[in-house]
Amino acid sequence: MFSFRHALTLLTLVWLLAGCGGDGDGRIVLKFPHVVAPGTPKGQGAERLRALIEERLGDRVVMEVYPSGQLMNEDDAIEMLAFGEVQMIAPSLSKFDRLTRKFQVFDLPFLFADLEEVETFQQSPVGQELLGELSHKGFLGVAYWHNGMKQFGGPRPMRRPEDAAGMKFRIMESDVLEAQILAMGANPQKMAFSEVYQALQTGAIDAQENTWSNNYSQKFFEVQPFYTESNHGYLGYLVVVNPGYWKRLPEDIREALEAIIAEVTAEVNANSTTLNAQDRARILAAGKSQIIQPSVEDLAAWRAAMRPVWEAFAGEIGPEIMAATPAGRSD
Repeated sequence: MFSFRHALTLLTLVWLLAGCGGDGDGRIVLKFPHVVAPGTPKGQGAERLRALIEERLGDRVVMEVYPSGQLMNEDDAIEMLAFGEVQMIAPSLSKFDRLTRKFQVFDLPFLFADLEEVETFQQSPVGQELLGELSHKGFLGVAYWHNGMKQFGGPRPMRRPEDAAGMKFRIMESDVLEAQILAMGANPQKMAFSEVYQALQTGAIDAQENTWSNNYSQKFFEVQPFYTESNHGYLGYLVVVNPGYWKRLPEDIREALEAIIAEVTAEVNANSTTLNAQDRARILAAGKSQIIQPSVEDLAAWRAAMRPVWEAFAGEIGPEIMAATPAGRSD
């Protein structure tokens, strides 16, 4: 994941963040950078964490939240966590597929019908084991946070996969998502989240996939005249800490933080559906985009087109993990 082209940026960030382990009052400082807007599920979760830490541990711990990519992008945040220069991050689950193929399960299209199915998988023994999958590489998962189910947005209606043929589609850096777009006959373009609006505006890309909350907060609907309400994929986050740092915290502080994280996680995941529904309504009210609802037959065509993606990646993900998903339980 590391490349030398990031070296200067990372050294600059290290310098800027020097001394972040404590403040002038001797309190422990937890820096939490993220790339989404404050009003999204992750943005609200980060702010709620900050508020509860201040309320319950304010004399010993302070959390600093940096939303909307103010401090760094997700790739740099992952590396800075490994360096110990930030203390908590919540990247998209897709970001970890370079470190383990097991997390690719979350990107498989049409695998999870809704967030309830995602939650069932994440709370299963297999899902809970995945939280610790990357501990030996410096990333300890402490929670899963939902954003929501993803929709396709583009310059023309996409009722069936063939309607996307030839489009330039922005994706996150994920082999599964790349295969998904290729299965539609479209052209995947890996691109940072912060660059998507301008790329859509200028025509550098034609289309993208995202949740209603991200489509609204990033104003993608201003430059996307059509959305397909496909609910084809899951967008969620892994809240991670550096395991060495986490273990070095005083035991009572660590236990208190774990309790707060569990409380906030329950709130984030319970509220994500409501937030996405509100932002869907706001996009409609803006009058700039039309939402296409695929028929039962259309959705069947989408699933049939995407099934080869499952088959291509199931071996890498592993049979035990696939068996715990809705597809595995229905076989």
